[in-house]
Amino acid sequence: MVSLSMAFEATRSMAPPRRLAGALALAAGLVLGAVGTAHARGPEGFTDLADQVTNAVVNISASTTVETKGRTLPQLPPGTPFEDLFEEFFNRRGGGGGDAPRQRKSNSLGSGFIIDSAGIVVTNNHVIGEANEITVILNDGTKLKAEILGKDSKLDLAVLKVKPEGKPLTAVKFGDSEKLRIGEWVVAIGNPFGLGGSVSAGIVSAINRNIDQGPYDSYIQTDAAINKGNSGGPLFNMAGEVVGINTAILSPTGGSVGIGFSVPSALAGPAIEQLQKFGETRRGWLGVRIQSVDDATAEALNLGRARGALVAGVDDKGPAKPADIKQGDVIVRFDGREVKDSRDLPRLVATTPVGKETQVVIFRGGKEETRTVKLGRLEDGEKQMAARGGSDTDVDKPAIKKALGLDLSSISDDLRQRFSIKPTVKGVVITRVDPNSNAADKRLQAGDVIVEVAQEPVQQPADVSKRLDALKKDGKKSALLLVSNPAGEVRFVAVAME
Repeated sequence: MVSLSMAFEATRSMAPPRRLAGALALAAGLVLGAVGTAHARGPEGFTDLADQVTNAVVNISASTTVETKGRTLPQLPPGTPFEDLFEEFFNRRGGGGGDAPRQRKSNSLGSGFIIDSAGIVVTNNHVIGEANEITVILNDGTKLKAEILGKDSKLDLAVLKVKPEGKPLTAVKFGDSEKLRIGEWVVAIGNPFGLGGSVSAGIVSAINRNIDQGPYDSYIQTDAAINKGNSGGPLFNMAGEVVGINTAILSPTGGSVGIGFSVPSALAGPAIEQLQKFGETRRGWLGVRIQSVDDATAEALNLGRARGALVAGVDDKGPAKPADIKQGDVIVRFDGREVKDSRDLPRLVATTPVGKETQVVIFRGGKEETRTVKLGRLEDGEKQMAARGGSDTDVDKPAIKKALGLDLSSISDDLRQRFSIKPTVKGVVITRVDPNSNAADKRLQAGDVIVEVAQEPVQQPADVSKRLDALKKDGKKSALLLVSNPAGEVRFVAVAME
């Protein structure tokens, strides 16, 4: 507590008319400074939060038994560093039924948490793997056998079911990870290195972090200590709500260096509900292949700024095709939510219910248009094996031409054979790329085929030159090319016109 007498003492040398004002100002500053310092230190403690939620956090022991051949090894503690050494030693010694079948059990330890007092437990998919036997260990040491209700490899989630013995289990609820702010305090509880019930605290270091682990990467990054064994455990906000599921760490040592990643509850929640209800996920499916929009592409499309997801391909049997979504469209809004970049769209589509009539805003021909799409189911779309066929009936004679640092030719039988270009691929083939050109920077290479220039099909090298000349006259700085590789996979490439 700051007293006014301290402030008056500090201002005693001031002139009388200014003394009172100075003292009040100094006192106010000291009070605000004290408040700011207290805030910087963070909360007074985490004891109440830990008491509230610790009993809902569990340890997961997953055992996998496999049949192998070789000499039976001495029983060693699971995961001991000497296990491989002993095995190598006995294999070298040989003899004694070295080829006789034997069973070997491997164990993994992780964390989880209870979301329903009837016995529903959430953890990571990689914690249980293909385990034959799963045991959930409560905070009081009680061990319960678990069965798998469902698993999702894309978000690395698994939902388990246990039967409580006697009284209902302590459960926790999901919070809204969309409300998390960078710098907010969070608490991780789990089973690091087998040391159950460990509590660590930190802040949210970043949100929407992409670590290239899957199609829906949007991790919460935290500096709360997360180590091996924390996987599958909860990340709590200060209200005791689960806002993330601890999944991965970035570490050169294998231990915490203050960079941990959690699946946000906004992404995990719908998947967990589906795993409980159906035993599998049922994600929305749009039926498009997309790529990012960079500044050059945005300029070529008159998009104004880099945003949205550029449609590089449309599945013939997907929901987007009957809705008149086409290759070259840029999806800028989906179901009322802005698509800031291409990574946003898969998450938005996946979390939208199958069969929903969804509004999709596309940018085409310099203006925004709205389409209505009835979403399909992603899992069905993944099972579809789209048959590709056709014949090459319009082969042109080769005609070499240079443009954009590229040597271009119409496709001949010889070139199709040389570059292994599929018969269904039509356009103008690149036979050489100037290594000092902008095209080389965009990773264009010999054997690629230019299918469109500025969203108009091309068949001859002269068609490419004609389109480039028109773009230059219109004041364009970049040309948007639709390029196919020899296998027929296409992508958009914006190349600066030198």
